[in-house]
Amino acid sequence: MTKQHISRDERLLAVASCATVSILAILWSWRNGAMLNYGDAVAHLHIARRVFDARLPRLTELGSVWLPLPHILLLPFVQIYSWWANGIAGVIPSAMAYMAACAGIYRLARHWLAPTPSTLALAFFALNPNLLYLQTTAMTEPLFVCEMVWVAVWLVEWRASLDADAKQSRRLLCLIALVLIAAIFTRYDGWIMALVAWSCMGLALARRGRLRSLTFWIASVLIVAAPIAWFVYNAVGFSDWLYFARGPYSAKAIELRTMSHGAGPPHPGWHNPWVSLLFFVKVAEMDAAAAAWGNVLLLVSLLATAWAWLTERKHAFTWALLLWFPVPFYAYSVSYGSVPIFLPPWWPHSWYNTRYGMELLPALALALGFAAHGALAALHRFKPRWSQIAVGALFAIVAVNAAQMVRERPLTYVEGVKNIEARRAYDELIPHVLRALLVQRPGGVVLMDTSVYPELVAFTGIRLRQTINESDLTIYSDALSAPAEHADLVLAFDGDQIDRAVKAHPEGLQELYRFKTTGQPTGTIYTSDMSR
Repeated sequence: MTKQHISRDERLLAVASCATVSILAILWSWRNGAMLNYGDAVAHLHIARRVFDARLPRLTELGSVWLPLPHILLLPFVQIYSWWANGIAGVIPSAMAYMAACAGIYRLARHWLAPTPSTLALAFFALNPNLLYLQTTAMTEPLFVCEMVWVAVWLVEWRASLDADAKQSRRLLCLIALVLIAAIFTRYDGWIMALVAWSCMGLALARRGRLRSLTFWIASVLIVAAPIAWFVYNAVGFSDWLYFARGPYSAKAIELRTMSHGAGPPHPGWHNPWVSLLFFVKVAEMDAAAAAWGNVLLLVSLLATAWAWLTERKHAFTWALLLWFPVPFYAYSVSYGSVPIFLPPWWPHSWYNTRYGMELLPALALALGFAAHGALAALHRFKPRWSQIAVGALFAIVAVNAAQMVRERPLTYVEGVKNIEARRAYDELIPHVLRALLVQRPGGVVLMDTSVYPELVAFTGIRLRQTINESDLTIYSDALSAPAEHADLVLAFDGDQIDRAVKAHPEGLQELYRFKTTGQPTGTIYTSDMSR
């Protein structure tokens, strides 16, 4: 149930416009080879692929640190080898999530706003260059943003129907529960979002004496079961129910390996929620607006949100405030959750986790719609002749903002470029050499660690089951104890498990090639005289 009716033509026009923008962004990303810039995007594709393409296909190939839903959504698409290798497999679910998020933003805005300010909010959201780039990759942010938007949409509609339509409220409660469960299995942010949203729903029901609702308690059990299922999965698959939080690939372990060891803090905001808050707000500004407009956008958004709450809280706007939950979440997470954010303007003047700011984009977009609504209402009252000019000016500002962000280069895209530049030399050299060697050894087995450079397998043109890698459990352990007996080729990088195994058991191995590049460990290819 929406406060203002959305016509079929209105809905189709919004969807068609967003689809056009999405396709153009995908074509640009394809032409510029940007779909695999992020190492994390490559890793997500790799994890999904290895569920079936492995020496020991099994459910635990879904991994232990990243939550499983993004990889499950990738499963049907990574089965096509070329889509896995070139990144197309990641585009499909991300672009669909982008489209759904756009539809949700427009529907949410139309609860309170006329078509013009709602369209402005949608345009600001849909034309964001950072979001447009991320929806061409296998990164998880587009999916989580979509989930966050639809939780807000259905929360608002649930509250509006709570006292008017019991059947509708039960249906919406079930939809909210499903999206919250999806969010729990997408990002750890979703755990907190689910706790906050469901607790507030419980309080709303309790105030009406309806907390005995069977639907609510069944849904509650399912929501609580979601994180418990993840604990059980880690316990059964990795012998530690908190393996995702304290294992070798956890955020904490990565922080310990990468932190600075000087006199200052390991990273900005470490154990300092205020500094963490500043970094998150700053990255949200930089992700949403051109450099010169970030502070203005934040101020306008805060004022517009406050005004919207004062004027529309009786129409369930309070529930839309959930869109601001990333602010306290990241203020805490950067401080104590081992997820630093680096920005080029501030120390250490680098790019890291800049995409986290995208989670505040829906809140900023909705606030901008309310700001436009207030400005247009004031003009219509005092200067009605200027109304049409003002509408054009507002859309022009949104377009200019997007164009200026492209000119300045979107923050998430720059981070991706920096990411791939560190890997590019190995991505170009090592697969070429492996292909040549495998021509001489058809079907030859390659012992390699795929956790750092997973793309090397796809770029070489072989299947994962033709490798022995760290996910192969006892097969991998046996190969480390005698590399030459188990593999035709061995790829080792200085300091990794395979490098240590080669140095401990060099019998039957001959060094063929060494690869060096700035900022990366030296790679070495060995051939075996003992394998098959």
